[in-house]
Amino acid sequence: MEDNPASEPHEKSAETQKVNSTTLNSTWERVQLARHPKRPHTLDYITRIFTGFAELHGDRTFADDAAIVGGMAFFEDRPVMVIGHQKGRDTKQKLHRNFGMPKPEGYRKALRLMRLADKFQRPIITFLDTPGAYPGIDAEERGQAEAIAVNLREMSRLGVPVITIVIGEGGSGGALGLGIANRVYMLENAYYSVISPESCAAIIYRDSGKAPEAAQALKLASGDLMALGLIDGIIAEPAEGAHTDADRAAEFVKDAIRSALADLTSRSSQELIDDRYDKFRRMGNFFAESHGA
Repeated sequence: MEDNPASEPHEKSAETQKVNSTTLNSTWERVQLARHPKRPHTLDYITRIFTGFAELHGDRTFADDAAIVGGMAFFEDRPVMVIGHQKGRDTKQKLHRNFGMPKPEGYRKALRLMRLADKFQRPIITFLDTPGAYPGIDAEERGQAEAIAVNLREMSRLGVPVITIVIGEGGSGGALGLGIANRVYMLENAYYSVISPESCAAIIYRDSGKAPEAAQALKLASGDLMALGLIDGIIAEPAEGAHTDADRAAEFVKDAIRSALADLTSRSSQELIDDRYDKFRRMGNFFAESHGA
C-alpha cells in the first residue's frame, strides 16, 4: 500500500495542536490559580513574614484607600516598609477593599509611605495582587493616570532597596504603580500582564471567551517573563498552589526577600538608583544595537 504524503502534514498539525492545547491549558490554569479565592493576599504574607507591623493610613490629600495596605515592620529584626494590594475574602471585605483595585489615593498613600522609608533609609517590599487600577469615573476625576505615573517616576529615584513580589494578579499599570523595583519576583502561579486575558481577547479576537488563547499569546506566566528577562526570579509554590499551604508559601517568599536584601543592602543610594534604572532600560530591547565605525 502506497504511503499518503498528504497525511503527514495533517498528522504533524494534529500533534502541534495537541501541544498548543496543553500549553494553553497550563497558562490558563495558572491565571485561574492566581485568582483563586483562597489564595494568600498581602496581609496573609505580612502576618507570616514580618513582625511588629504598624499599618499607616491615608494619602494626606483625599482619603485612605483600603485596596492598598502598608506600614512599618521588621523583617528578621531589620526595619522595613511593606506595601501591597489587598483584595478581601468575603463580599463585605471585597467591597471594602474595592476588589484590590486602587484609586488615586491608594497610589498616593503608597508613595507617601515609600518617601517615608527613603527618608529613614528603610528597604521597601511591595506585594502586587490586583486585576488593575480602578477604572471608575471618580478615580479618573481625581487623576488616576497621573497618580500612577508619578509613582513610576518617584520609585525610580528612591535611594533604598526596593523588592517587589507578584503574589497573584499583576494587572497592568495598577500593578506597575508599585513595581518599579531593584528585584522583581513572581510566585510560580502568579501572572503579570499589560492587560487581562479577557480584555485582550475582547479587543484582539472580538470574543472574550478566547481568554485562554489570549493568555498564552500575552506571555504573562512567570516562566515566560523569566525567559524574557522581565523578572529576576520565580518563587516556588506548594504543589497544588499557594492557597493549599499559606505557611509554606510564605517561607518561600521570605527566603527570596532575605536573599535580595543580602544582595542590595550593601549598595549605596546612587548604586541602587542606577541598578533600577538600568534594569528597566534593558526591558524590551530585543534588537542588537549597531556598532558602526
